[in-house]
Amino acid sequence: RTVEPLEYYRRFLKENCRPDGRELGEFRTTTVNIGKCSITTADGSALVKLGNTTVICGVKAELAAPAVDSANKGYIVPNVELPSLCAERFRSGPPGEEAQAASQFIADVIENSQMIVKEDLCIANGKLAWVLYCDIICLDYDGNLLDASVFALLAALKNVQLPLVTINEETGLSEVNLKQKNPLIIRKHPVATSFAIFDDTLLIVDPTAEEEDLATGTVTIVTDEEGRLCSVHKPGGSPLTGAKLQDCITRAITRHKEVKKLIDKVIKSLTTK
Repeated sequence: RTVEPLEYYRRFLKENCRPDGRELGEFRTTTVNIGKCSITTADGSALVKLGNTTVICGVKAELAAPAVDSANKGYIVPNVELPSLCAERFRSGPPGEEAQAASQFIADVIENSQMIVKEDLCIANGKLAWVLYCDIICLDYDGNLLDASVFALLAALKNVQLPLVTINEETGLSEVNLKQKNPLIIRKHPVATSFAIFDDTLLIVDPTAEEEDLATGTVTIVTDEEGRLCSVHKPGGSPLTGAKLQDCITRAITRHKEVKKLIDKVIKSLTTK
């Protein structure tokens, strides 16, 4: 495994399995923890574990004036952090290339899926809107950061409760009613499903960090609850045939149902407490 890691993997892949015992289309054990037990200071939070990969997301809501050219829209600001403590490959300091690419991917998913419509974040046209700062921090990195990040973001946003805000007509100042809170309006539920490509032809789902390093390419498919394709993220590497891509999309739609079921189950357990 140390001297010839790729050959070691190929021996398993020929038998349609992987060194960790999973089948090629099998995900690692997935768990999600939503709410106060994740980050108490955030307006919404969630912790997601995908095998050993652990990601936490905290959402902080603040009030701000809308942009002049988007007077009726609020803001969503995602940020992915890969601190040095999560894996040896990452260094302390400003965000590296991988963290920046992940942040941009999350921003694209929010935009393309329309999971939150920015108009819903506007309180008073041209005067006041919500800004949602979504900080996604990787605590332990073992591959497939994007799936875990999208899952943590969705779960954290479903946990957000925004207080009622009105503008006093006499003073022109905003008044926040912390006793009356409403959940965030989430219009779509995007879920990411990532694949590693081995030897240009073989697809394996939910790759570990080792599998990502040995792969000849990766692809991430994002779908919503209607089976609609929200995003295809393929940063170079081996090309995919139309048939292979269709296989990925079909598997992603199945994975979406699994993730949605898991989130619904956790949220239901929170509301019954």
